[in-house]
Amino acid sequence: MQNFEISVLDLAPVKQEKTIHDTFQDSLSLANHTENLDYKRFWLAEHHNMESIASSATSVLIGYIANGTKKIRVGSGGIMLPNHSSLVIAEQFGTLESLFPGRIDLGLGRAPGTDGLTAQALGRNPAIINQQFPRQILELQKYFSKENRDALVRAIPGEGLDIPLYILGSSTDSAFLAAEFGLPYAFAGHFAPEQMEIAFNIYKQNFEPSEYCTEPYIIACINGVAAETSEEAHKMSTTLFQAFINIIRNDRKPFAPPVDDMDNIWSPMEKSMVLQKLRYTLIGDQSEIEEQLKSFQEKFNVNEMMINSHIYDHQKRLDSYTIFRKAKDAVLKS
Repeated sequence: MQNFEISVLDLAPVKQEKTIHDTFQDSLSLANHTENLDYKRFWLAEHHNMESIASSATSVLIGYIANGTKKIRVGSGGIMLPNHSSLVIAEQFGTLESLFPGRIDLGLGRAPGTDGLTAQALGRNPAIINQQFPRQILELQKYFSKENRDALVRAIPGEGLDIPLYILGSSTDSAFLAAEFGLPYAFAGHFAPEQMEIAFNIYKQNFEPSEYCTEPYIIACINGVAAETSEEAHKMSTTLFQAFINIIRNDRKPFAPPVDDMDNIWSPMEKSMVLQKLRYTLIGDQSEIEEQLKSFQEKFNVNEMMINSHIYDHQKRLDSYTIFRKAKDAVLKS
């Protein structure tokens, strides 16, 4: 089992009875907390038209988090590139890197991060996405290169800056692309675990070294809920379960507090669907989290685990990340 880093994925979750302003303050509080625990990076994800997620203006929120922290890397997990002009993203992240040198990551995905109608409002053309996404990655690399200084269209700021690119995915298509481009690969195991194992194998077997990455680098994003007791952790996880039920029912309302009995909320079919989607979710007290981390790493052997915690109570969410830090350290010492 190889050493692995630990990081944070934050969706800027909006909770019932809380404002979006509260959400952003909680995100910064979490970034400060995990920075003090030496987490490697703090990523925010682009979503649209969802009452439960407030990270739609991802670049702006990255700037807010980076400005309120000192050393943790901050980035996108990810920017849904076909929603945007490559030049605009190059300028935005060039601005961020200029403000916070050596701390900005640019994770890139091709999914819309929303529903079909909102995707149309974003100006996406589904017919060309599979050709557009690789082309846009190459455009970004060109805009960030020093060699682009003589081009008629330049990214200022952005040109000549070292901004790491990461390919995000939830299927095997992205694995082939990340391997071909020789870029690090992050998989959305927190909501699409079905193809994670085969995607990692495809990526490693087909990886072509590049000037950006000489060997495969894998990030697995997974859900995690840790508490002092196993019972508390499992109750806290019902906020996550309810969030997935809302996705199934196409109900995008804010996140709900935990409940004592999920059987009062989900049907047997919904329960089966949710548990299938959350098969790699880590839930428990510290000793249980240690065993689950060890088991996951023995199976997947990743470079980095990125933890997403849907926990309603903010202090308990902070505590969960503390427990994950302790558990990870214990696993690597064993």
